[in-house]
This record gives sequence, C-alpha cells and structure tokens, in this order.
Amino acid sequence: MSDQEKPFSEMTEEEKAEAKRKAVEEAKRKAAEKKAAKEAAEAGTAEKPTEKPFSEMTEEEKAEAKRKAVEEAKRKAAEKKAAKEAAEAGTAEKPAEKPFSEMTEEEKAEAKRKAVEEAKRKAAEKKAAKEAGAADKPAEKPFSEMTEEEKAEAKRKAVEEAKRKAAEKKTAKEAAEAGTAEKPAEKPFSEMTEEEKAEAKRKAVEEAKRKAAEKKAAKEAGAADKPAEKPFSEMTEEEKAEAKRKAVEEAKRKAAEKKAAKEAESAEPKKPSSDDDKTKAAAAAKAKAAGGAGASDDEKAKAIAAAKAKAAAAAKAKAAKSGGEAGDDEKAKAIAAAKAKAAAAAKAKSAAGGAGAKPAEPAEETPSPNQYLLDKYVKTIKDNLGEGILEESYINRLAKDVPTLVIKREKFYKLAEFLKHNEQLNFEYVSELHGTDFETYMEVYIHLYSFKNNQPVAVKVKLDRDNPEVASVTPIWPGANWPEREAYDLLGIRFTGHPNLTRILMPDDWVGYPMRKDYEPYDVEV
Repeated sequence: MSDQEKPFSEMTEEEKAEAKRKAVEEAKRKAAEKKAAKEAAEAGTAEKPTEKPFSEMTEEEKAEAKRKAVEEAKRKAAEKKAAKEAAEAGTAEKPAEKPFSEMTEEEKAEAKRKAVEEAKRKAAEKKAAKEAGAADKPAEKPFSEMTEEEKAEAKRKAVEEAKRKAAEKKTAKEAAEAGTAEKPAEKPFSEMTEEEKAEAKRKAVEEAKRKAAEKKAAKEAGAADKPAEKPFSEMTEEEKAEAKRKAVEEAKRKAAEKKAAKEAESAEPKKPSSDDDKTKAAAAAKAKAAGGAGASDDEKAKAIAAAKAKAAAAAKAKAAKSGGEAGDDEKAKAIAAAKAKAAAAAKAKSAAGGAGAKPAEPAEETPSPNQYLLDKYVKTIKDNLGEGILEESYINRLAKDVPTLVIKREKFYKLAEFLKHNEQLNFEYVSELHGTDFETYMEVYIHLYSFKNNQPVAVKVKLDRDNPEVASVTPIWPGANWPEREAYDLLGIRFTGHPNLTRILMPDDWVGYPMRKDYEPYDVEV
C-alpha cells in the first residue's frame, strides 16, 4: 500500500468506507493464510525440526541457540513496531491484541491510554464532520441584536419551519402507520454496549433540545402580532413608575365597574307586600305559634336564638347596603326586635292554650361556661384603665365560647400592653393574628393565651377601610411580626411602629392587595 495515502481523519465518507472495506479484506486474507499454515503444520507438511533440549546442548550449541533467540526476538519486535506504525497510518489492520485480563499492569495502562487517544480522535473527527456539515448554513444574527423588522421576519420563518416540520412529522407518522416507512428495529437499551448506550443518550438529548427549540420558536412566532412590551426588569425607574400607575388605574377602573354593577343589581326596590300578603303572613305566624304549644324550653330557646341571629344578619345586611357601619344603636334595635318577636310568639302560644293559661316567659340562653372569664377581664380593664376603652365585649359561641373584647383603635396599644403585663391577666402568647375585609371596614383579630392562668381571650379592633392603620404589637409580642406583615401584604393594613413592615408573600413591586374584596389582579409583566 502506498505511503502517501491520505490520513483517515481527512478522508471523505466514501473514502473511509472504501478504506474500511480493504482493511476487512486484508484481515480476512491474513486469517486464511494463518489458518492454512496451522493446518499444514498439523498435517506434518511444514513441521518444525526437533530441537535438542537446552540442558543437553554443548556450550557452542547453547551460545548458538541464544543468538538465534535474540535474533528472533528482534525480528518479532521489528514486526510488531512495523504493524503498529502501519495501523497508525491507516495502511494495515490493527493486529489482534491480548485480552485485557491477560495483560500486565504496564500493558493495561498502555491500552487505556490508547483507548483515550482513540476516543479523542473519533470525537475530533465527528466534530469536524458536524462543522463541515453546517458550513453551508449562513451565520445568523442573534435574536437580541435584530431590528423589529428582522425579528418579525425571523418569527415568520420560524412559524413556516415549524409548520413544515409538523407536516413532515405527520406524513412520516401516517406512512409509518401504513407500513411504508417502518422504523428499523432498535436494540433494547439493556442489551447495548456502553458506547451504544452513550450514543443513544446523546441522541435523546439532542432530540429533546431540538423539540424545545421548535416549541419556543413556535411560541414566539405565535405572539408576533402582539406588540412587544419591554420586560419589567429592563424598565427604567420612570417606566416602572408609569407602569405601576397604569396598573393602579386599571385596577381602580375594574373595581369601580364591579361596584357599579353590584349597586345596579341592588338598586331595584323590592315590590312592597300587599295587604293580603301581610294578612297571610300574620295568619301563618299565628298558626305556627299555636302549633308549637307543646314545645319544650329547648325549642323555645332555639327559636329565640334563631330570631336573634336573623335580626343581626338583617342589621348587618342593611349596614353593608347603606355603606355605613352598623352601630351600637342598630344592634340594640335588632336585639329588641328579636325579643319582641319571641314575646309575641309566646303570647300567641298562651292564648291558643286557653284563657286560663299562664303567660309564658321568654326563654333565656344558657349561660356560657366562660362568662365568668369575660366578666373578670372587663372588670379588671375598667378598674385599671377606665370605662372608655372597650367598644363591646361578648362570648363568641361560634369559636368555642372564647371571651372577645372589641377595642377602640386609639386605645389598642395601651390595652395590649395591659393584657400582657397585668398580673391577673398575663396574656404572654399570641396564637393568631390576622386581618379581615368586611367591605365597609377592616378588622384586626388577635387570639391571646395565658399559660399561667390557662385562659384565652380574643381581641378585635375595627379600622377605617380607606385608611386602615393601627399600632403594631410586635414590640409587645415579637411573634406578631410576620402575621402583621402578612396582613399588610394581603390587605394593606399598616401597623405603625413595626420594625420591618414589608411584603412577605408577594413581590415588593406588586400592585394592590390580593385579599381585599375589591381587588382586581393586574400584572404589568403579563
């Protein structure tokens, strides 16, 4: 073979295939010659002459044998060297190598080194082929450096390319289903060699990247008609302020529309009941009262409680509709109306039971087991801080009969200090703190507990909805720190004196307060 042959790494794919074919033929020829020589030796046609054992040789014969052995060793070394050089030059097939398990430590190290070099050579050839394959493709300008027209054109081309590939994929799929383009059977992954597994993984990664790139290009192309907006993170301070202002205006506009629609729905007055309707309702009430002549005291108590709850709900609805907060007078009127209704029912019941029946007394609610605690708290507060600090006090039967104190906003911090440090009360632990939007006002609710006395209390303070501000209790109970930040973040309630009143759930540049009833989501980045 000529010494001026092109190196294997510089050959074309056709030349490489031809070189491999010739190498295979040469290897087969040598294997045939080796097999023929072996068979001839076994047949006795080329038998090696019997040599005298070394121990039986004379000194001259031993010296001659050593000389021949040295020459044979040199000849084999020269042949091995020539074969190695021929293999490196690509002109001869690599000679059969000794199995790795039979090699010495030096031979194993040498084999590993050669394997690494061969892998690097193949990787370099593959990279060169890939670069050569992409040489015809013109260099494209990065997307970030394109003009608006170039970006639009690039997006359009990406859409066309995506559609073309989708059409090709669909066609290939249909052909595969029809049996016209059957995919060649692949070897199971478990049966692959390490090299085949690595190659399969590499192809899978490339395919995934390709699909992701196509998906991204299609998505960008699909949004080509939408006017491009600068990302919020790339805006200047003036642009950010303008974006926030627009977002606030948009949120207010949506809230105003929502409120107007709600008011329009409730603006139509209900048709007043006719005299006949009133008469029927009165008759039904009397019949119901007469039918309950045998009702027990528990049933009476339930009826009274239901009437009170209904009256309270009606008062609350009335306050919400008029846009004002229900005051103490309205609550008193509602309770008085419920009591009057219960008394009328009892009177009707006694009348139905006979003229001589004794008038029934209105049933009273069963006292709460925690009433003594509420009385103790109210007395201690009034004795030490005076009468004008509490707006209301009651037992919250919907929350395990917890004694509840409603405090005036301007007295809130003073009472909080008293509740913690007073020796009779000693509420040292905050188990809960949250805010609530009641549409007409805001409210902060705190649940306290005294481990010393094993007693609970709930504290409420009502705030103006347009300017919800109250003193922070974090200096008194450090555990209120994060709950106050949460109430600020979600409802916009400001706690004066808080050491770090910042958002805790939403980003610092978020517009609006998500837990408000009139909140309209608006994100300038979308």
